[in-house]
Amino acid sequence: MTQARKTPADRRDPAQDNDEIDIGFLLGSLWDHKYFIVAMAVIFAVVGLVYATLSTPIYRADALVQVEKKSGTIPGADMAQVLGNREPSTNTEVEILQSRLILGQVVNQTDLDLQIVPNTWPVIGDWLLRRGTQRPGFAEGSPTVWSGETLRIRELVTSHDSNTLELTIRSEGVGSYTLLDAEGNELGRGLINQRLALENPWLELVVSELNAPAGATFTVIKRSQLAAIRNLQGRLSILPRGRDTGILQLNISGPDKSELVQSLNATTNVFLTQNIARQAAEADKSLEFLEEQAPQVRAQLNEAENRLNEYRLQSDSIDLSFETQNALNGLVSIEASLNELQLQEAELARRFTPNHPVYRSLLEKKEQLLREKARLEERTDNLPETQQQILRLSRDVQVTQEIYVQLLNRMQELRLARAGTVGNVRILDDAVVQGQVAPKRNLIIAVASMSGLLLAMVIVLLRSAFNRGIVSPEQLEEIDLPVYATVPLSEEESSRNAKKGGKRKSKQGLLAVRNPADLSIEAIRGLRTSLHFAMMDGSDNLLVVTGPSPGIGKSFISANLAAVCAQAGQTVVVVDADMRKGHVHDTFKQDSQNGLSDVLAGKLEFDQAVRQSEVEGLSWVSRGSAPPNPSELLMNARFTAFLFYLSENFDLVIIDTPPILAVTDAAIIGKQCSTALMVVRFGQNTAKEIQIAENRLATGGVTLKGTILNAMEKKAATSYGYYGYYNYSYKSE
Repeated sequence: MTQARKTPADRRDPAQDNDEIDIGFLLGSLWDHKYFIVAMAVIFAVVGLVYATLSTPIYRADALVQVEKKSGTIPGADMAQVLGNREPSTNTEVEILQSRLILGQVVNQTDLDLQIVPNTWPVIGDWLLRRGTQRPGFAEGSPTVWSGETLRIRELVTSHDSNTLELTIRSEGVGSYTLLDAEGNELGRGLINQRLALENPWLELVVSELNAPAGATFTVIKRSQLAAIRNLQGRLSILPRGRDTGILQLNISGPDKSELVQSLNATTNVFLTQNIARQAAEADKSLEFLEEQAPQVRAQLNEAENRLNEYRLQSDSIDLSFETQNALNGLVSIEASLNELQLQEAELARRFTPNHPVYRSLLEKKEQLLREKARLEERTDNLPETQQQILRLSRDVQVTQEIYVQLLNRMQELRLARAGTVGNVRILDDAVVQGQVAPKRNLIIAVASMSGLLLAMVIVLLRSAFNRGIVSPEQLEEIDLPVYATVPLSEEESSRNAKKGGKRKSKQGLLAVRNPADLSIEAIRGLRTSLHFAMMDGSDNLLVVTGPSPGIGKSFISANLAAVCAQAGQTVVVVDADMRKGHVHDTFKQDSQNGLSDVLAGKLEFDQAVRQSEVEGLSWVSRGSAPPNPSELLMNARFTAFLFYLSENFDLVIIDTPPILAVTDAAIIGKQCSTALMVVRFGQNTAKEIQIAENRLATGGVTLKGTILNAMEKKAATSYGYYGYYNYSYKSE
């Protein structure tokens, strides 16, 4: 009792039961494509090596500066010392170093706003220039620049303030050149070491050196100062060395070693000069104040001396008594102290508020001296009027003289302090190029290799995840299609096709004859046994071999199955029913003329179309001339008569048909035959595709007996995934 098979409409979709991705299957897919993955990694590594080699090398230079602790010029005026706070960090100096105040002077000193770019070949031109490649003969007269060809500009003054100006200098030979704008329009001609002045656009240019043959061109880029400063800020980094050491490390990167050293030395020197000027600014301000006061005090001294002399003349040169002289000396001493405190107060007022402890201490001392002065003045009120007047005038003279002398002494001290100012910045190490920092060749190659490796793995995994081709007989049985044979991929056929780049080799002959011990032929012998039982229930001896798509090995199975059956003693005929692209004639090393299409068109008799092969008992029918209407010819009654003729004269008739999903010929032919088998290509045809093909056959009234899984391969993906493949070679010794 046989079990009824389900119709295609009643079968479940295996994709619904198999949505999960098997890890073992994916890992096996990676192993199956290991050569592709390795090749991708090698290709990416080579690309990374080429990129690292051709890229412009970037170097780094560094220098060290020390920022020492500051010392105040006025005792007790340092707030940090008074309040017990620590010295401020070097963050302020870092910001000053990166400011436009410093970097603007560096740009002006080193001409960083001017860039000269030699025009070279794309991609490899700069690399050839770095390698020192001299101009070859075929490059004579070309605009490219080669090793040993240089351009130096002494001066380039333009009218632009914020925009970048791009010019081109083309050598004309013999010390002359042509100046072009960005569009290639000629602006003027000039000579080396001679000033070239233009009105539109306004600029003045002096070229100091031009060592290049006629035709060589250089691009000259004149940036605005702000753009040059920003470019320098982007390349300059400042890092503190250690904690609270006050030592700063300045780093700068770029492609030109000499420019790095020049720019970094200019930065440290400008910073040192600016720091000295900043330290001397305090003494300058105090000196400026004293220089304004000195003439006024001198005038007051002259006036006081004149008043004293006049009064003495009027009073007949009255001398001071001992008591009056003591009072005078005391008052003069107090006035001198008050004047000194007044000078200190003037300096403190510029730095602190009256609430500052130092400021308040000074005010308290000043109040004490004022009280002492008031007490002495009260004692002098008991003296005679003449003595009091002489005392007052003498006091004014001596006090003013003391003030003037103090002013002169203070001015001299400040001049000495300004001359001896060294600042609190020291340059410890001048700029030195430490080496190349980019591109990092080993890192680039490693990253490129890993990128190629990962990309190849992603491609393989995506193909494995989305390409649900049949890889085992169990998958066909899941959709209720019996598998009559699993035919392994013939190593001979695979190698022969590989040598031809995957193209079919013409006149190749039967594999069953060339190599009867091949594994695929052994599997076809098993198919012969299975086919014997499959056709026992059939009403005729007609076998249709079809498939869902082209290139799956239908003709290979048909021809070699026929040969194997003929070798078993049967009389077999193979009919190439693919009148469009059939190639059974290639298997038998003959042409396709005088075949099926000619029989159906009435141009050839039945027996004339049947040809004998080299295998005893095996005959074959070619496709014939390609007709314009193959399907209509197959529906002709002459085709039915031809099948009846073949069935009567041969034990087995195998009909190789076109793919069912491409044309309807297989359904037309299969309706007249009792047995139909579908060839499925390993890893190529999907379960959905096979179901659609079966539905199309069923729609045409053809019942599919089963399938043949062709070109089976032993792969890691199938061995470690859902299914395994087992096939063994068993040859005689």
